[in-house]
Amino acid sequence: MPYFEGKRYLIRRKILKLVGGAFHVYDESGDVVAYTKMKAFKLKEDLRMYTGEDMEEEIFSIKARNIMDFAATYDVFDSKTGKQLGAFRRKGFKSMLRDEWLVFGPGDVEVGKVSEDSMALALVRRFVSNLIPQTYDCEVDGKKVCVYKQNFNPFVTKVNVVFEPGCDIDRSLLMAGGVLLCAIEGKQD
Repeated sequence: MPYFEGKRYLIRRKILKLVGGAFHVYDESGDVVAYTKMKAFKLKEDLRMYTGEDMEEEIFSIKARNIMDFAATYDVFDSKTGKQLGAFRRKGFKSMLRDEWLVFGPGDVEVGKVSEDSMALALVRRFVSNLIPQTYDCEVDGKKVCVYKQNFNPFVTKVNVVFEPGCDIDRSLLMAGGVLLCAIEGKQD
Protein backbone atom coordinates (compact mmCIF):
# COMPACT_ATOMS: atom_id res chain seq x y z
CA MET A 1 0.00 0.00 0.00
CA PRO A 2 1.48 3.38 -0.98
CA TYR A 3 1.79 5.95 1.81
CA PHE A 4 1.79 9.74 1.75
CA GLU A 5 -0.43 10.17 -1.32
CA GLY A 6 -1.54 13.68 -0.26
CA LYS A 7 0.05 16.94 -1.33
CA ARG A 8 1.11 18.41 2.04
CA TYR A 9 2.25 17.03 5.42
CA LEU A 10 3.54 18.51 8.65
CA ILE A 11 6.32 16.83 10.66
CA ARG A 12 6.31 18.03 14.26
CA ARG A 13 8.85 17.23 16.93
CA LYS A 14 7.17 16.35 20.20
CA ILE A 15 7.91 18.85 22.96
CA LEU A 16 8.61 17.92 26.57
CA LYS A 17 10.40 14.71 25.62
CA LEU A 18 13.41 14.80 27.92
CA VAL A 19 15.60 12.24 26.16
CA GLY A 20 15.54 11.25 22.54
CA GLY A 21 12.89 12.65 20.24
CA ALA A 22 9.49 11.81 18.85
CA PHE A 23 8.00 13.03 15.60
CA HIS A 24 4.38 13.08 14.45
CA VAL A 25 3.41 13.42 10.80
CA TYR A 26 0.06 15.11 10.15
CA ASP A 27 -1.89 15.19 6.90
CA GLU A 28 -3.75 18.26 5.61
CA SER A 29 -6.76 17.41 7.80
CA GLY A 30 -4.60 17.45 10.93
CA ASP A 31 -4.77 13.68 11.42
CA VAL A 32 -1.68 11.77 12.57
CA VAL A 33 -0.64 9.52 9.68
CA ALA A 34 2.83 8.53 10.88
CA TYR A 35 4.96 8.49 14.02
CA THR A 36 8.56 7.80 14.94
CA LYS A 37 10.67 8.12 18.01
CA MET A 38 14.40 8.56 18.30
CA LYS A 39 16.30 6.94 21.12
CA ALA A 40 18.69 9.14 23.05
CA PHE A 41 22.42 8.56 23.22
CA LYS A 42 22.53 6.27 20.18
CA LEU A 43 25.86 6.29 18.41
CA LYS A 44 24.26 5.03 15.20
CA GLU A 45 20.82 6.40 14.28
CA ASP A 46 18.04 3.89 13.62
CA LEU A 47 14.62 5.50 13.15
CA ARG A 48 11.46 3.55 12.38
CA MET A 49 8.37 5.23 10.97
CA TYR A 50 5.01 3.74 11.95
CA THR A 51 1.43 4.43 10.87
CA GLY A 52 0.61 5.69 14.40
CA GLU A 53 1.69 5.95 18.02
CA ASP A 54 0.60 2.36 18.66
CA MET A 55 3.65 1.40 16.55
CA GLU A 56 1.88 -1.67 15.16
CA GLU A 57 2.54 -1.14 11.44
CA GLU A 58 6.01 -0.05 10.36
CA ILE A 59 6.26 1.90 7.08
CA PHE A 60 10.00 2.48 6.64
CA SER A 61 13.25 2.63 8.56
CA ILE A 62 16.17 5.06 8.40
CA LYS A 63 19.57 3.66 9.36
CA ALA A 64 22.89 5.47 9.60
CA ARG A 65 25.73 3.60 7.90
CA ASN A 66 28.43 4.77 10.28
CA ILE A 67 28.82 5.90 13.84
CA MET A 68 28.82 9.70 14.31
CA ASP A 69 29.89 10.65 10.79
CA PHE A 70 30.07 14.34 9.83
CA ALA A 71 29.07 13.47 6.25
CA ALA A 72 26.74 10.67 7.30
CA THR A 73 24.75 8.49 4.91
CA TYR A 74 21.29 7.37 5.98
CA ASP A 75 19.72 4.41 4.20
CA VAL A 76 15.94 4.22 3.89
CA PHE A 77 14.31 0.78 3.72
CA ASP A 78 10.74 -0.28 2.97
CA SER A 79 9.67 -2.16 6.10
CA LYS A 80 7.33 -4.57 4.32
CA THR A 81 9.78 -5.74 1.66
CA GLY A 82 13.12 -4.93 3.29
CA LYS A 83 14.25 -3.32 0.03
CA GLN A 84 16.30 -0.14 0.02
CA LEU A 85 14.23 2.81 -1.19
CA GLY A 86 17.29 5.03 -1.35
CA ALA A 87 19.60 7.05 0.86
CA PHE A 88 20.51 10.58 1.91
CA ARG A 89 24.11 11.74 2.44
CA ARG A 90 24.90 14.99 4.17
CA LYS A 91 27.54 17.05 2.36
CA GLY A 92 29.86 17.43 5.39
CA PHE A 93 31.95 20.59 5.22
CA LYS A 94 29.86 22.11 2.44
CA SER A 95 26.85 21.97 4.78
CA MET A 96 28.61 24.19 7.31
CA LEU A 97 27.71 27.25 5.23
CA ARG A 98 24.63 25.99 3.40
CA ASP A 99 22.93 22.66 4.13
CA GLU A 100 23.04 20.20 1.26
CA TRP A 101 22.23 16.50 1.05
CA LEU A 102 22.67 14.09 -1.84
CA VAL A 103 19.74 11.81 -2.69
CA PHE A 104 20.41 8.26 -3.82
CA GLY A 105 18.08 5.72 -5.35
CA PRO A 106 18.32 1.97 -4.78
CA GLY A 107 21.85 0.66 -5.27
CA ASP A 108 23.46 3.99 -4.28
CA VAL A 109 22.85 5.66 -7.63
CA GLU A 110 22.88 9.43 -7.10
CA VAL A 111 19.57 10.81 -8.35
CA GLY A 112 19.31 14.28 -6.83
CA LYS A 113 19.91 16.66 -3.98
CA VAL A 114 18.24 18.52 -1.15
CA SER A 115 19.60 22.03 -0.67
CA GLU A 116 18.89 25.00 1.55
CA ASP A 117 17.11 27.84 -0.24
CA SER A 118 19.92 30.40 -0.59
CA MET A 119 23.50 30.95 0.48
CA ALA A 120 22.75 34.47 1.75
CA LEU A 121 19.90 33.32 4.02
CA ALA A 122 21.94 30.33 5.15
CA LEU A 123 24.78 32.62 6.27
CA VAL A 124 22.35 34.94 8.09
CA ARG A 125 20.86 31.90 9.88
CA ARG A 126 24.27 30.67 11.00
CA PHE A 127 25.96 33.93 11.96
CA VAL A 128 23.24 36.48 12.76
CA SER A 129 19.97 34.82 13.80
CA ASN A 130 18.56 31.32 13.69
CA LEU A 131 15.04 32.78 13.82
CA ILE A 132 14.74 32.73 10.01
CA PRO A 133 13.02 29.45 9.02
CA GLN A 134 14.90 27.15 6.67
CA THR A 135 13.52 26.04 3.31
CA TYR A 136 14.95 23.16 1.30
CA ASP A 137 14.25 22.18 -2.29
CA CYS A 138 14.49 18.52 -3.23
CA GLU A 139 15.37 17.86 -6.86
CA VAL A 140 15.51 14.43 -8.47
CA ASP A 141 16.82 14.04 -12.01
CA GLY A 142 16.87 17.85 -12.31
CA LYS A 143 13.18 18.22 -11.43
CA LYS A 144 11.87 19.70 -8.17
CA VAL A 145 9.84 16.93 -6.46
CA CYS A 146 9.17 18.48 -3.05
CA VAL A 147 9.89 21.35 -0.70
CA TYR A 148 10.71 21.09 3.00
CA LYS A 149 9.84 24.32 4.82
CA GLN A 150 10.48 24.92 8.50
CA ASN A 151 7.80 26.85 10.41
CA PHE A 152 8.91 29.78 12.49
CA ASN A 153 8.79 28.56 16.07
CA PRO A 154 11.85 28.83 18.31
CA PHE A 155 10.52 26.14 20.69
CA VAL A 156 9.00 23.41 18.50
CA THR A 157 10.60 22.04 15.34
CA LYS A 158 8.02 21.80 12.56
CA VAL A 159 8.71 21.02 8.91
CA ASN A 160 6.11 21.19 6.14
CA VAL A 161 6.61 18.70 3.32
CA VAL A 162 4.94 19.75 0.07
CA PHE A 163 5.01 17.34 -2.87
CA GLU A 164 5.12 18.86 -6.33
CA PRO A 165 2.56 17.76 -8.95
CA GLY A 166 3.83 14.81 -10.96
CA CYS A 167 6.21 13.66 -8.21
CA ASP A 168 7.02 10.11 -9.30
CA ILE A 169 9.66 9.13 -6.72
CA ASP A 170 8.65 6.99 -3.74
CA ARG A 171 7.10 9.42 -1.27
CA SER A 172 8.23 7.34 1.71
CA LEU A 173 11.81 8.16 0.68
CA LEU A 174 10.97 11.86 0.45
CA MET A 175 9.17 11.77 3.81
CA ALA A 176 12.28 10.13 5.30
CA GLY A 177 14.22 13.16 4.03
CA GLY A 178 11.85 15.46 5.92
CA VAL A 179 12.25 13.42 9.11
CA LEU A 180 16.05 13.59 8.74
CA LEU A 181 15.95 17.36 8.31
CA CYS A 182 13.76 17.64 11.40
CA ALA A 183 15.91 15.27 13.47
CA ILE A 184 19.46 15.90 12.26
CA GLU A 185 19.42 19.54 11.23
CA GLY A 186 17.23 20.25 14.29
CA LYS A 187 20.12 19.19 16.54
CA GLN A 188 22.16 22.16 15.31
CA ASP A 189 19.96 24.75 17.04
